[in-house]
Amino acid sequence: MLQKIVVAYNESPEAKRALASGMELAKSLSAQLHIVTVMADLPVYGAYAAAADSSLPNILHEDRRVFYQTLQEHATTLAEGHNLAVTSHLLEGHQVESLVHFLREQKSDLLVVGLHRRDLYIARLWSTVYELAQEAPCSVLGVH
Repeated sequence: MLQKIVVAYNESPEAKRALASGMELAKSLSAQLHIVTVMADLPVYGAYAAAADSSLPNILHEDRRVFYQTLQEHATTLAEGHNLAVTSHLLEGHQVESLVHFLREQKSDLLVVGLHRRDLYIARLWSTVYELAQEAPCSVLGVH
């Protein structure tokens, strides 16, 4: 029985579709719903910005944190509007590693992720979703 459903959520349209499916499943199964966003590390070129202004990496990091917190607040409000109890989590680090660690730690039953609509085999082969499907300790539902 699926008791703990985790939705991988970001600003993409695919993630919004995953959230809608995750909410529908959680409601029909009376399961816990967790919305997880992984805030990846700043790109390497951020180090160059630090040469010009040493406070810039901290400012960029905080701006990204505020952006993703606001994104999660909107998702939480949406879920609560459907009478769902929801918990949101903002993780930092590598997307796959952070999410897999969270899934193990929480003993999650299902991960819901949005899928890009591409036909290229190579694009799918190297995608984050493919890596998650290989590493996740629970079932993974890909939503188109």
